[in-house]
Amino acid sequence: MVWQAEVEEIGRRREMAYEMGGPERVADQHARNKLTIRERIAALVDEDSFLERGVLAGSAEYAEDGLTLVNFLPASYVAGIAQLDGRPVVVGGGDFTSRSRPSAAERGQRTKQAEAQAIALDLKLPLVSLLDGFGADIRTIEAIGRTYLGAGGFGGIFIDLMGEVPVVCAALGSVAGAPAGESAACHFNVMVKGVSQIFAAGPPLVKRALGMDIDKEDLGGYRVHARASGLVDNEAEDEADAFRQIRAFLSYMPSNIYEAPPVCETDDPSDRREEALLSLIPRERNRPYLVRKMIDLIVDRGSAFEMSRYFGPSQVTMLARVAGRPVGILANDPMSNGGAMDASAAQKLERFVDLCDTFHLPVINFVDQPGFMIGPDAERSGTLRHGMSALAAIHQAKIPWATVVVRRWYGVAGAGQQAGGRFNFRVAWPSGEWGSLPIEGGVAAAYRREIEAAPDPNAHRKSIEDRMIAVRSPFRTAEAFSAEDIIDPRDTRSLLTQWVELAYRVLPTQLGPRERRIRP
Repeated sequence: MVWQAEVEEIGRRREMAYEMGGPERVADQHARNKLTIRERIAALVDEDSFLERGVLAGSAEYAEDGLTLVNFLPASYVAGIAQLDGRPVVVGGGDFTSRSRPSAAERGQRTKQAEAQAIALDLKLPLVSLLDGFGADIRTIEAIGRTYLGAGGFGGIFIDLMGEVPVVCAALGSVAGAPAGESAACHFNVMVKGVSQIFAAGPPLVKRALGMDIDKEDLGGYRVHARASGLVDNEAEDEADAFRQIRAFLSYMPSNIYEAPPVCETDDPSDRREEALLSLIPRERNRPYLVRKMIDLIVDRGSAFEMSRYFGPSQVTMLARVAGRPVGILANDPMSNGGAMDASAAQKLERFVDLCDTFHLPVINFVDQPGFMIGPDAERSGTLRHGMSALAAIHQAKIPWATVVVRRWYGVAGAGQQAGGRFNFRVAWPSGEWGSLPIEGGVAAAYRREIEAAPDPNAHRKSIEDRMIAVRSPFRTAEAFSAEDIIDPRDTRSLLTQWVELAYRVLPTQLGPRERRIRP
């Protein structure tokens, strides 16, 4: 019992740390419909699996003897190692109940956060950050009696992490300053509708600097970042939904770039043939269809997890499984801009391809691409530059790639839907059509003078189009082996299952870092 007093002191200090900012501040957090950081971690990870690091870090006040602890405020960052669906992860987050006091030890917060990042990087474990709060606090400067000069390289650790392990962020309250930057430096992020906001600086500073009155939701709510800016991938109904999405995303990811994605058992038959696929694409070429229904009919039942649905909506990006094996899914949504690639869709495409390439997820690309979006808005938004950057990402990717041409494949945007110079598994449906330009628009441009000089311009244009349409048949392209194979749409799942199994055979030869690492 020699050290009984010290052991009891450990217990007392832990109890004080677990009280966080105190009962009143915890109650205030709950009143805002938000959990505390320890409640959040407990809700996210496997039960009783959290091994916290740095419980005793914080700001302490001592009696005159310098030994007797009078008061203790824990550091405003909680972090450690836990199990998530049976796999180890590093998880950490800000404790707003402590952070909202000027006496909180900012140095302790930064050290614990850096520790969490170092654990994730060195042990090659996924990192999950639960964000709620702001970065620098001007009151801290007064408390420590000086300003400080940043060491630089804030983004360096995130670039290293993103090139090695899956990094996930959830914005669960108002997030500003450095944590806002952290929210962008990840592979998947989610925010809670109506509860969380993200901004470089909040409304008071915006008003002071720009003379603009704006509330938090209009400045950085989910409508801004999950739908307009693309900063956030997904929106959640509540914190429980955010945690569900985090678990879903990580279920497709390997723990690091040196491992293959996790394969799971499935009872979904590989040779399942869906009759609905035979009539899903309308014969009327300008009519849209439900692209998500198409994907659901092909991948393992219930396995599709969509990212960034409302940003760049003409481009669909999903994670899914085929025969239990994780894959990245690309598709064009004809319900939005006819599926054409605009600037936001291109940015979304580039980021998703880089994600899949970093973590060695084979990609299946369902193509119905009419080309780059046209018009003045498309030109002002830099569609061509963003589009070419997205096509460069496809070209640079080393992962196995399968393409299913379900309808259109036109122009530069169509031509770049798979990398040239290496093997791509490609098949087409009988509804497929392709070329440098759609016949209708191409005829109007190439034969403009001839059409205008004709006695009946409309009839003459139609006769040229009819002549061209005769050679548009995909079977003619297949005869020249330019289309590798035309298949019954109902056979798509079976063929892709065979391809995915072969793709996973080659993955062990591709594990490790890419020459060009993913960036935020």
